[in-house]
Amino acid sequence: MLAGGGDDEGIRRRGCTYRRDDFLPEESFQSWGNYVNALKQTPGRFVDRVLTRSADNTELVEVKARSHHEMKKTLSWWDLIWFGLGAVIGAGIFVLTGLEAREHAGPAVVLSYVVSGVSALLSVSVTPSGSFAYLRVELGDFVAFIAAGNILLEYVIGGAAVARSWTSYFTTLCNRSDTNDFRIIAHGFPEDYKYLDPIAVVVIIGICCLAVLSTKGSSRLNYIASIVHIIVILFIVIAGLTKADINNYRDFSHFGPRGVFQASAVLFFAYVGFDAVSTMAEETKNPAKDIPIGLVGSMVITTVLYCLLAVTLCLMQPYGQIDKQAPFSVAFEDVGMGWAKYVVAAGALKGMTSVLLVGAVGQARYLTHIARTHMVPPWFAQVDFKTGTPVNATVTMLAATAIIAFFTSLDILANLLSISTLFIFSLVAIALLVRRYYVSSVTTQANRNKFVAFLFIIISSSIATSVYWSRTDDWTAYVVTAPLWFLGTLGIWLLVPQARRPKLWGVPLVPWLPSLSIAINIFLLGSIDHASFIRFGVWTLIILVYYFIFGLHASYDTAKDSEERRLEGGTNNELKKVQAARVATRDAGLDAGNGSNASAPPAS
Repeated sequence: MLAGGGDDEGIRRRGCTYRRDDFLPEESFQSWGNYVNALKQTPGRFVDRVLTRSADNTELVEVKARSHHEMKKTLSWWDLIWFGLGAVIGAGIFVLTGLEAREHAGPAVVLSYVVSGVSALLSVSVTPSGSFAYLRVELGDFVAFIAAGNILLEYVIGGAAVARSWTSYFTTLCNRSDTNDFRIIAHGFPEDYKYLDPIAVVVIIGICCLAVLSTKGSSRLNYIASIVHIIVILFIVIAGLTKADINNYRDFSHFGPRGVFQASAVLFFAYVGFDAVSTMAEETKNPAKDIPIGLVGSMVITTVLYCLLAVTLCLMQPYGQIDKQAPFSVAFEDVGMGWAKYVVAAGALKGMTSVLLVGAVGQARYLTHIARTHMVPPWFAQVDFKTGTPVNATVTMLAATAIIAFFTSLDILANLLSISTLFIFSLVAIALLVRRYYVSSVTTQANRNKFVAFLFIIISSSIATSVYWSRTDDWTAYVVTAPLWFLGTLGIWLLVPQARRPKLWGVPLVPWLPSLSIAINIFLLGSIDHASFIRFGVWTLIILVYYFIFGLHASYDTAKDSEERRLEGGTNNELKKVQAARVATRDAGLDAGNGSNASAPPAS
């Protein structure tokens, strides 16, 4: 049983509390003896968490109630589209476009944006309202926790990267030629960590204050900022195309297909943030309708704008002359429109401010969802009574973001962020297939075995394609791996009946859409550098150590306590039914004391 008070105590709380039971209220942490016993039971508890699946009702009702207060339902699909635009259009397009066009793709960087956009759109299509809860229901606690750790990493790194880019464009706006002018150089630090960025920290503190006050207020501010940002983007496209030189497109694909896909893997960073929309279902008036419209609508608009900007940049300048740090500002200066660089810088700052604000809202909701399961301390799940926002989660996530932003350079952050995001959305696509095609009480053993075999073929052929792509330019193996992927997907479509149909809104073209999402996301992972995979592995190891020391035991205790409460509730309901039957029988003038049937509950 959980210690530390019931729900009534939680409802009376105001603001932040810092008691021990707010962090470790579970039975395993009530004494050293309990903790030692819990550690001895680690193997059994781990197997339980791997095999046990959370129920839909548990995620929708019971887990949400652990925050003590409801989040306010104030958002519509219109708000969500603008949240999506605000979350996505920022540092990626204004910084990484120039870098990838110059180093990897050339003018074909527009194709890189198309590939990344298709991958992101597929991920949007298969992402439910809250991927963490979805993974708990379909793949279990352990897989959900690994994804959760990487979701948190994605948000922290993404926010840090945008905050550092904010400083770079602010420097440009102040007419400084060196984007590091406002950074402090720590000469004893490694090259990628020596440019300390206090401005980024100040910006994140300001965003934190806005995010904790009101979700609807954040939505209105984001709405205004996004409109200004889109106006600036249209200015860049129209003004830039007046200085277009078609000769700059003659060497369209200088680096070949490998360069296009290598750039795509990095440019996926430019689309990161759209999943923040799915975390806001709890604050949406009609999530079944509004979430899909908000996600798909914002992604289609974003992809079109990105392609227009990429084409404009490469028509203004030869790709070899594009500046890596502030490509659009320098391009306008080179074509004789130096005044326009201030408009570009101002627009970039507007966009990045929106990205930071929406990211702050989204990452706090993710941490809140995770804390409700006690995989991380439940203190992070508390929703403030006055503001209706998760203040503890917001402040904690943005504090971590500020620390990373203070030290770390953009190129390291971008690659690591892409790995984390592609990995998460591959898991979500797998979970969608599991949800549609496997229900323990419905799916026969033969259909289950066929489904597992075909899913294995889809995943293994996708991994083989990615690995082969990362090591050679030869195409021979694709003659084998691509048909295997197709046959695996076709096998599920033809030979495995769907065990569950969506009640309100469902992903179309199942299994083809989620299977294609798996294949593209895994393929793009093969284009990311080796050092980023090492950093990703180190982070995964860190969260695994935490899980086996704390998260496993806390979530196990919480799950078992929840089961006991449900059993007690069920027993009480049965007793109430028996009592009601007896009263009804007595009132009808029948003898309730004779025969065993008199005391039996009514048939359900």
